[in-house]
Amino acid sequence: QVKLVESGGGSVQAGDSLKLSCTDVGRTRGRYAMGWFRQAPGKVREFVAAINWSDGTTYYTHSVKGRFTIARENGKNTVYLQMNNLKDDDTADYYCAADSKGATMLPSAYAYWGQGTQVTVSS
Repeated sequence: QVKLVESGGGSVQAGDSLKLSCTDVGRTRGRYAMGWFRQAPGKVREFVAAINWSDGTTYYTHSVKGRFTIARENGKNTVYLQMNNLKDDDTADYYCAADSKGATMLPSAYAYWGQGTQVTVSS
């Protein structure tokens, strides 16, 4: 059973960096596409980045391209989201998600979700 646990959130100043981690503590042996989503207060959950487990292809929403990097560490069943040059608009709860199908920007396509980690950016 996939069980995702996120960590690494916090409160930072605009321009700072944070690195989020998401580990499958269920230690499943399946190969899952992993995605990061975020949800700001009063807004819908939106796609941030995703990575295919099979070939490592990555996908990003336009607003984070060049600032965020998604990466995986297969041996640790962990995916990371390195966030640089953070902006006020990046403030949200960040969730990782996994699914056995290929990476997609659609939240509804992911079967497994973590509990979320909060990121607050202030200027």
